[in-house]
Amino acid sequence: MPGPLSGIRVLDFTWALAGPYGVMILADLGAEVWKIEAAHQNETRRGSGPYVHGVSTYFFSVNRGKKSVMLDLKTPQAKEIVYRAVAQVDVLTENFSPGTMDDLGFGYEKMREVNPRLIYASTSGFGHTGPYRQRGAVDAIVQGMGGVMSMTGHADGPPARTGYSIGDMGAGMFTAIGVLSALVERDRSGLGQHVDVAMLDTQVALMENAIVRYTATGEVQGPVGFRHPLSTPHQAFPASDGWVVVANVKDHNWPLFCATIGCDELATDERFATNPIRTRNYPALEPILFEAFRKKTKAEWQDLLGPIALVGPVNRVDEVVADPQVAAREMLVDLPTWTGASLRVSNTPVKLSRTPGGAMRGAAKPGEHAQEILGALGYSPGDVVRLIEAGVVGQLRKE
Repeated sequence: MPGPLSGIRVLDFTWALAGPYGVMILADLGAEVWKIEAAHQNETRRGSGPYVHGVSTYFFSVNRGKKSVMLDLKTPQAKEIVYRAVAQVDVLTENFSPGTMDDLGFGYEKMREVNPRLIYASTSGFGHTGPYRQRGAVDAIVQGMGGVMSMTGHADGPPARTGYSIGDMGAGMFTAIGVLSALVERDRSGLGQHVDVAMLDTQVALMENAIVRYTATGEVQGPVGFRHPLSTPHQAFPASDGWVVVANVKDHNWPLFCATIGCDELATDERFATNPIRTRNYPALEPILFEAFRKKTKAEWQDLLGPIALVGPVNRVDEVVADPQVAAREMLVDLPTWTGASLRVSNTPVKLSRTPGGAMRGAAKPGEHAQEILGALGYSPGDVVRLIEAGVVGQLRKE
């Protein structure tokens, strides 16, 4: 079945991670994506490794399902191709530094003259307004500036980056949300608009609880490691064979929790009588709980504590991939590479009953869809050949 965005066409100028990840969401939901790549693109220039089956796994994972055409955007003929494309698409996406698309002749004001219904989505480090607009940024920069690093890791350790690129991927997700919102509004007004998403802004948005606590009480949250800053116990514990996470232990079942882990004396200890008191006295409670949890396996704790609290293992990546729930939800899918092999990637988490969408095609061969895309824009096969010969349209060559 086609995805819910079937019939929506996206002209994609994005690169690296933040932009492509957001456009990947649109592709998974059924949009037709025309990805503009550099005229002399190849797999080694597309993204970092590891390179498996001759393709960049980095690029492959976030550019699945997109069609590729390679253009030399500095040439007048390529600019004409872009203008023709803009007239026929619903969405344009880019994640260059503010001003770059204007310099190329593809800025929002110019493009909305070509297509007043165009949704023009820009993803950048700091957005298109404000004193930092011209600064460059990557994931680690916005994790640091947005406060995430100051809250990640342990209290006695240095600032820590999250285990995956939430600065990039958070911006990509909010870009997709912005595009979808603008498409809905266009159905009412008939007009497009500019979607401006900043990586720093997304980190501030995702810090919502820490920010409201500070603005309301003056409390500055620091790193709390594997536990929750407001609830106790609500954290990871060392089992005999790894780590297990326990959460949602309420005051009314605290005595039962204590009995189940073999620490009945904690139930009557006034230092731990309620959640706020337990949190305040956490340094005294932690070593007692750690000693108790080390006596059983992760699986045993899940069986024992399941009726009392929320509980689950701390899985490594290989354990996530082998998890039966992940398999049941079809969250892993094998996609073909253009070199003839296949790679397994994570699927979309959005499950729709009638128009499911999802990851169905791998990343394209560089420039693979030049004839198809340019044909849709009115160029004949001979025209495309001449554009390739002139270097306007790129064609993958052997290294």
